[in-house]
Amino acid sequence: MKRSGTSIIFINSRREVLLLLRDDKPEIPYPNMWDLPGGHVEQDETPEACIVREMLEEIETDVSDCRLHAVYDFPDRIEHIFLMSFDVKADSITLHEGQRLRWFAEHELQNLPLAYGFDLVLNDFYASPDNH
Repeated sequence: MKRSGTSIIFINSRREVLLLLRDDKPEIPYPNMWDLPGGHVEQDETPEACIVREMLEEIETDVSDCRLHAVYDFPDRIEHIFLMSFDVKADSITLHEGQRLRWFAEHELQNLPLAYGFDLVLNDFYASPDNH
């Protein structure tokens, strides 16, 4: 059985997405690459509970009002993508994991090295008529 993961697309009023620059440690997957915030679903945990727990741990942010946006069946995992409007300056967010957070406009994502196949997720997000 594949493992499960959760990630969240934070979108601000300028239609930018918030990404996390992963730590630059060779022992972690995708070091020094941009990533959607999220984490692994623990045993007996729902994806909804996981994203709430992970965001409290990583960025001290309550995402209990987020909604499930999509589910992706990647070769290595099932990824639950959540969505939430969020208008906060990136440098005002307390960060406990990764190097930094930054807002990106859609055009800035084209050549950005994204971890875990999230380039596909964000391309789909911006291409969806529901998100315009």
